[in-house]
Amino acid sequence: MTTPLRVLVIDDDFRVSGLHRDIVAEHPSLEPLEPVRTLAEATAAVRSARPDLMLVDAFLPDGDGIAFVQAMDVDAFVLSAATDAPTVRRALRAGALGYLMKPFEKHELVERLDRYVRFRNLVAGDGALRQGDVDRALGVLTGAGAASVSRSATEQLILSALGTDEASSTEIADRAGISRATAQRHLSALATRGQIRVRLRYGTTGRPEHLYTAG
Repeated sequence: MTTPLRVLVIDDDFRVSGLHRDIVAEHPSLEPLEPVRTLAEATAAVRSARPDLMLVDAFLPDGDGIAFVQAMDVDAFVLSAATDAPTVRRALRAGALGYLMKPFEKHELVERLDRYVRFRNLVAGDGALRQGDVDRALGVLTGAGAASVSRSATEQLILSALGTDEASSTEIADRAGISRATAQRHLSALATRGQIRVRLRYGTTGRPEHLYTAG
């Protein structure tokens, strides 16, 4: 299993921040940090905990959340009750990967967190990327063209998560941020087409485990 991505919630309403933290905690590939209520607390948390993603309210008691996003070298979504176009444009100019208007349904944040995990998997590592890799990652992040990731994009995500080592469907699902059932379905299709190899590992008890490697 890969190390979970750390998420920092920054919101001055403790009830709202608690709800958002709990949503993050339910995701198998994410780890919530203790929420903070001010930019001063957020600055200290970024320095000490080094989050991978921030969920930032646009307006905080001691300053401007959007300016904070711009100042920090950390991925961020802006979550705000502000619906005016200038605020949205300013958040995107500041580098926010997305803008979610409050109030919103739980599934809306869950979907964005899912897409973020897939995006991070597609641009992971220090190696060179092809233009197609970048286009696919941005499409996953924004959900462009579909409400969910297409079958081919999901298979590409699984292949990226598989990498060069041998892994089980559970390990691949965790890396890709998708369900084990979804991973198994696509792994079976990839194996049938010969794009990956599969072998059985027998334990002392129970059913043998399927292990997958790149073809």
